Amino acid sequence: MKEPAATDADARADAEAFARAQAVMPGGVSSPVRAFGAVGGTPRFAARGEGTYLIDLDGRRYIDVVGSWGPLILGHAHPKVVEAIVRAAAYGTTFGAPTAGETELAERIVGCVPSIEQVRFTSSGTEAAMSALRLARAATGRSVIVKFAGCYHGHADPLLVSAGSGVLTHALPDSAGVTEGAVHDTRVVAFNDPAALEAALAPGDVAAVILEPVPANMGVVPPTPGFLEAVRASTTKHGALLLFDEVITGFRLGLGGAQERFGITPDLTVLGKIVGGGMPLAAYGGSRALMGFVAPSGPMYQAGTLAGNPVCVAAGIATIETLQREAPYAALEQLGARLQAGLDAAAAQHGTSITTQRCASMPTPFFIEAPVTDLDAAKRSDTTRFAAWFHAMLDAGVWWPPSQFEAAFVNAAMAEDDVDRVVDAAATAFAAVADTP
Repeated sequence: MKEPAATDADARADAEAFARAQAVMPGGVSSPVRAFGAVGGTPRFAARGEGTYLIDLDGRRYIDVVGSWGPLILGHAHPKVVEAIVRAAAYGTTFGAPTAGETELAERIVGCVPSIEQVRFTSSGTEAAMSALRLARAATGRSVIVKFAGCYHGHADPLLVSAGSGVLTHALPDSAGVTEGAVHDTRVVAFNDPAALEAALAPGDVAAVILEPVPANMGVVPPTPGFLEAVRASTTKHGALLLFDEVITGFRLGLGGAQERFGITPDLTVLGKIVGGGMPLAAYGGSRALMGFVAPSGPMYQAGTLAGNPVCVAAGIATIETLQREAPYAALEQLGARLQAGLDAAAAQHGTSITTQRCASMPTPFFIEAPVTDLDAAKRSDTTRFAAWFHAMLDAGVWWPPSQFEAAFVNAAMAEDDVDRVVDAAATAFAAVADTP
């Protein structure tokens, strides 16, 4: 699984690259969790990707279960996606004008996602979530939003309250620079707690409830039976819009995302990651009536010079087209189940207590015995032991997310042998950390 050991000169490549980056970028990275702050050590710098493998600057190959945090459902450098990107770039990288590609991608999204009749493209999930919430306020005439602790919806000010992802990884429950006024109209409740949501909605002033239908930014925390149904019923009862953040679950849990999988149709949906085929593209959408509030059709303003970028759109079309043609979801489900079972067996073999939670092709082994149903439970995980296990996985040739609170991802380039190699590495890693205090 690993290439021959790198030479001493080669082994310095990542460390030298990190030192150079730290001189010119905060923490040496463009997104905090990449800095290995939660697990320690020097981050690996990616040099290239090949199918299910990531290769670092030292030339070491890893089976990649990070997948750029979700978008690479087809694996690295899929030929159809690369071909589409190259072909589009040859005609121009940006125009600031409409393109036929935007319409084609929008048509594919509308054809797949149950809640979407019209869609607006943005460049990032943060922009899409921020814009969708502004739309909810415009449509309802209300100000308050409700979010769930541990769900991450990007770094817009009103959403950096009890957030997941890097905010949780770095023990920052809020962010410096976010004012009290910015979060004044944000209420936070526990995930999988319908009674708490009902109480938050009771005043009748809530514009929207936003959630990851399957949180993956405090680790994978599936909704308990009946929870999403209760959320849909409560929002309808109190006149609030339901907003699904499917940046991670969209096209991951199926062509129709979590809303198709669970049979719950939200009012608005945020998409990202897979929808752009690994390029910087995101979107939000909903019914024709709701999207009619968005400028230039309506009074809710949102714009972006690079929104609907033709190269990103081409990557998105190629990815969705491939998913539609190859239908890999049953195989991904089986691989995800195989990985979950293997992790549980390997941990038990070496006397390590974990709870592996999974939805489709997204697993998380929590270093805790009890099931994790909300943020408070996730935070009881043994992050010290996880960090030691993570480094043992790296040494064994597996690129695992460098945080207890991030999902791993199986991709369609993987075969059963690849999953078995990950499980073998995990067994070695569990053995290495069995005595970790």
